[in-house]
Amino acid sequence: MQSGINKQSTSKKKPKTIIRAAGGEVWEDPTLLEWDINDFRLFCGDLGNEVTDDILYKAFSKYPSIQKAKVIRDKRTNKSKGYGFVSFKDADEFVKAWKEMNGKYVGNRPIKLRKSTWKERNIDVKNKKHHPYR
Repeated sequence: MQSGINKQSTSKKKPKTIIRAAGGEVWEDPTLLEWDINDFRLFCGDLGNEVTDDILYKAFSKYPSIQKAKVIRDKRTNKSKGYGFVSFKDADEFVKAWKEMNGKYVGNRPIKLRKSTWKERNIDVKNKKHHPYR
């Protein structure tokens, strides 16, 4: 009976990793667990090497529902890959930030904003798209 309780309690916990698929490859991405799963996320492209998580966050800090900003870096060299993400709790502020900040300078370059497609790269979401009755 003890093991049955443990199974139930572990099934309610968040998964320890998320399976992703893109570019013909499949991998585990535990970094996605750092983000709110119900956020509204912007992809921020054309970031200069000088842009840090803090600079990116401050650029969007006038929007009260901002939750997180992250510049993606090469794991080996720690250099910026030139893009990042900003997440918002409120959909209206997400849209407002997208419209107002697209093309604005963050660091030394104007940023290009798009809606993030991170959810579409998750295996469970891809399977639901192909099998809507699951």
